[in-house]
Amino acid sequence: MHVISRDSPCYSLTSVAKGRLPVFRTVAIKDIACKALDEARKSGKFALYAYVIMPDHLHVITDSERSSADTLRFINGITSHRVIAYLKERGYESSLQKLRQETKPRHYRHSLWDHHPNVRLLLTEKMLLERVHYLHQNPVRAGLVARAEDYRYSSVRCWNGKPLEDEPLLMDLDRIKWRSGGRASNHS
Repeated sequence: MHVISRDSPCYSLTSVAKGRLPVFRTVAIKDIACKALDEARKSGKFALYAYVIMPDHLHVITDSERSSADTLRFINGITSHRVIAYLKERGYESSLQKLRQETKPRHYRHSLWDHHPNVRLLLTEKMLLERVHYLHQNPVRAGLVARAEDYRYSSVRCWNGKPLEDEPLLMDLDRIKWRSGGRASNHS
Protein backbone atom coordinates (compact mmCIF):
# COMPACT_ATOMS: atom_id res chain seq x y z
CA MET A 1 0.00 0.00 0.00
CA HIS A 2 1.16 3.49 -0.85
CA VAL A 3 0.86 6.14 1.85
CA ILE A 4 1.48 9.45 0.11
CA SER A 5 4.08 11.52 1.95
CA ARG A 6 7.31 13.45 1.50
CA ASP A 7 9.16 10.14 1.76
CA SER A 8 6.82 8.40 -0.67
CA PRO A 9 5.41 11.00 -3.10
CA CYS A 10 3.48 10.57 -6.31
CA TYR A 11 4.80 11.88 -9.60
CA SER A 12 2.71 13.99 -11.93
CA LEU A 13 4.31 13.57 -15.34
CA THR A 14 3.50 15.45 -18.53
CA SER A 15 4.85 14.50 -21.95
CA VAL A 16 4.29 16.78 -24.92
CA ALA A 17 4.40 15.64 -28.54
CA LYS A 18 7.25 17.04 -30.62
CA GLY A 19 6.24 20.43 -32.01
CA ARG A 20 2.91 19.99 -30.21
CA LEU A 21 1.82 17.82 -33.14
CA PRO A 22 -1.75 16.64 -32.37
CA VAL A 23 -0.74 13.01 -32.80
CA PHE A 24 -3.36 11.75 -30.28
CA ARG A 25 -6.33 13.00 -32.33
CA THR A 26 -7.71 9.66 -33.45
CA VAL A 27 -9.43 6.98 -31.42
CA ALA A 28 -7.00 4.39 -32.81
CA ILE A 29 -3.91 6.25 -31.59
CA LYS A 30 -5.46 7.06 -28.20
CA ASP A 31 -6.26 3.33 -27.82
CA ILE A 32 -2.65 2.50 -28.73
CA ALA A 33 -1.44 5.03 -26.15
CA CYS A 34 -3.65 3.47 -23.44
CA LYS A 35 -2.31 0.00 -24.23
CA ALA A 36 1.24 1.39 -24.22
CA LEU A 37 0.70 3.02 -20.81
CA ASP A 38 -0.58 -0.30 -19.48
CA GLU A 39 2.42 -2.11 -20.96
CA ALA A 40 4.80 0.48 -19.45
CA ARG A 41 3.16 0.09 -16.04
CA LYS A 42 3.56 -3.70 -16.14
CA SER A 43 7.11 -3.64 -17.53
CA GLY A 44 8.26 -0.91 -15.15
CA LYS A 45 6.37 -2.30 -12.14
CA PHE A 46 4.93 1.07 -11.13
CA ALA A 47 1.36 2.10 -10.31
CA LEU A 48 -0.80 4.38 -12.44
CA TYR A 49 -3.15 6.54 -10.39
CA ALA A 50 -4.53 8.96 -12.99
CA TYR A 51 -4.15 9.90 -16.63
CA VAL A 52 -5.56 11.94 -19.49
CA ILE A 53 -4.59 11.83 -23.14
CA MET A 54 -4.99 15.15 -24.91
CA PRO A 55 -4.49 15.75 -28.66
CA ASP A 56 -0.84 16.83 -28.29
CA HIS A 57 0.22 15.66 -24.82
CA LEU A 58 -0.52 13.28 -22.00
CA HIS A 59 -0.54 13.52 -18.23
CA VAL A 60 -0.06 10.61 -15.84
CA ILE A 61 0.20 10.33 -12.08
CA THR A 62 2.27 7.44 -10.79
CA ASP A 63 3.71 6.15 -7.55
CA SER A 64 7.41 6.68 -6.81
CA GLU A 65 8.58 3.05 -6.96
CA ARG A 66 11.05 4.14 -9.65
CA SER A 67 12.68 7.50 -10.24
CA SER A 68 10.64 9.92 -12.33
CA ALA A 69 13.28 9.65 -15.10
CA ASP A 70 12.98 5.83 -15.15
CA THR A 71 9.18 5.98 -15.14
CA LEU A 72 9.22 8.45 -18.04
CA ARG A 73 11.64 6.22 -19.97
CA PHE A 74 9.14 3.36 -19.75
CA ILE A 75 6.12 5.53 -20.58
CA ASN A 76 7.67 7.62 -23.35
CA GLY A 77 9.72 4.81 -24.85
CA ILE A 78 6.91 2.28 -25.16
CA THR A 79 4.31 4.87 -26.23
CA SER A 80 6.64 6.33 -28.84
CA HIS A 81 7.56 2.92 -30.24
CA ARG A 82 3.92 1.82 -30.55
CA VAL A 83 2.61 5.08 -32.04
CA ILE A 84 5.45 5.46 -34.57
CA ALA A 85 5.07 1.79 -35.61
CA TYR A 86 1.34 2.44 -36.21
CA LEU A 87 2.07 5.58 -38.26
CA LYS A 88 4.60 3.65 -40.38
CA GLU A 89 2.25 0.68 -40.90
CA ARG A 90 -0.57 2.99 -42.03
CA GLY A 91 1.64 5.18 -44.22
CA TYR A 92 1.11 8.46 -42.38
CA GLU A 93 4.14 10.03 -44.09
CA SER A 94 3.15 13.62 -43.31
CA SER A 95 3.06 12.94 -39.55
CA LEU A 96 6.25 10.87 -39.70
CA GLN A 97 8.01 13.69 -41.55
CA LYS A 98 7.13 16.07 -38.70
CA LEU A 99 8.53 13.59 -36.14
CA ARG A 100 11.76 12.98 -38.05
CA GLN A 101 15.14 13.94 -36.57
CA GLU A 102 18.51 13.82 -38.27
CA THR A 103 20.92 11.81 -36.10
CA LYS A 104 23.89 11.91 -38.51
CA PRO A 105 24.12 13.33 -42.01
CA ARG A 106 21.34 11.59 -44.01
CA HIS A 107 20.48 9.24 -41.11
CA TYR A 108 17.10 9.79 -39.49
CA ARG A 109 14.99 8.47 -36.69
CA HIS A 110 11.59 9.47 -35.40
CA SER A 111 10.90 11.04 -32.04
CA LEU A 112 7.36 11.38 -30.73
CA TRP A 113 8.23 13.55 -27.73
CA ASP A 114 9.56 16.98 -26.96
CA HIS A 115 12.41 16.08 -24.62
CA HIS A 116 11.56 18.58 -21.89
CA PRO A 117 9.12 16.66 -19.68
CA ASN A 118 7.30 18.30 -16.82
CA VAL A 119 7.64 16.44 -13.50
CA ARG A 120 5.87 17.50 -10.31
CA LEU A 121 6.20 15.87 -6.92
CA LEU A 122 2.91 15.36 -5.10
CA LEU A 123 3.79 15.14 -1.43
CA THR A 124 0.34 15.01 0.18
CA GLU A 125 -3.09 13.55 -0.48
CA LYS A 126 -4.35 17.10 -0.99
CA MET A 127 -1.73 17.76 -3.68
CA LEU A 128 -2.65 14.46 -5.36
CA LEU A 129 -6.37 15.26 -5.36
CA GLU A 130 -5.81 18.76 -6.73
CA ARG A 131 -3.65 17.41 -9.56
CA VAL A 132 -6.12 14.61 -10.36
CA HIS A 133 -8.88 17.22 -10.63
CA TYR A 134 -6.67 19.35 -12.90
CA LEU A 135 -6.00 16.35 -15.19
CA HIS A 136 -9.66 15.36 -15.36
CA GLN A 137 -10.76 18.92 -16.18
CA ASN A 138 -8.19 19.30 -18.98
CA PRO A 139 -10.55 18.06 -21.76
CA VAL A 140 -13.29 20.39 -20.47
CA ARG A 141 -10.96 23.41 -20.45
CA ALA A 142 -9.83 22.49 -24.00
CA GLY A 143 -13.46 22.41 -25.20
CA LEU A 144 -13.35 18.71 -26.12
CA VAL A 145 -16.31 17.81 -23.85
CA ALA A 146 -18.78 19.60 -21.59
CA ARG A 147 -18.29 17.21 -18.64
CA ALA A 148 -15.07 15.44 -17.62
CA GLU A 149 -16.94 12.11 -17.38
CA ASP A 150 -17.72 12.31 -21.11
CA TYR A 151 -14.07 12.21 -22.17
CA ARG A 152 -13.16 8.59 -22.84
CA TYR A 153 -9.37 8.86 -22.48
CA SER A 154 -9.18 9.89 -18.85
CA SER A 155 -9.24 8.16 -15.48
CA VAL A 156 -12.16 10.26 -14.22
CA ARG A 157 -14.65 7.36 -14.22
CA CYS A 158 -12.23 5.18 -12.24
CA TRP A 159 -11.95 7.95 -9.66
CA ASN A 160 -15.74 8.29 -9.55
CA GLY A 161 -16.08 4.53 -8.97
CA LYS A 162 -17.97 4.10 -12.27
CA PRO A 163 -15.58 2.66 -14.87
CA LEU A 164 -17.00 1.67 -18.23
CA GLU A 165 -17.22 -2.02 -19.12
CA ASP A 166 -14.64 -1.30 -21.82
CA GLU A 167 -12.67 1.34 -19.89
CA PRO A 168 -9.54 2.07 -21.99
CA LEU A 169 -7.16 2.00 -19.01
CA LEU A 170 -7.85 1.00 -15.42
CA MET A 171 -6.07 2.65 -12.50
CA ASP A 172 -4.28 1.19 -9.46
CA LEU A 173 -6.34 3.16 -6.95
CA ASP A 174 -6.55 0.19 -4.60
CA ARG A 175 -2.81 0.64 -3.93
CA ILE A 176 -3.34 4.01 -2.22
CA LYS A 177 -3.75 3.87 1.54
CA TRP A 178 -5.77 6.96 2.35
CA ARG A 179 -5.03 8.47 5.74
CA SER A 180 -8.68 9.47 5.93
CA GLY A 181 -9.62 5.81 5.43
CA GLY A 182 -11.65 6.56 2.30
CA ARG A 183 -11.23 5.51 -1.29
CA ALA A 184 -10.80 7.37 -4.56
CA SER A 185 -14.53 7.81 -5.26
CA ASN A 186 -14.86 9.59 -1.90
CA HIS A 187 -12.12 12.03 -2.87
CA SER A 188 -12.88 13.03 -6.46
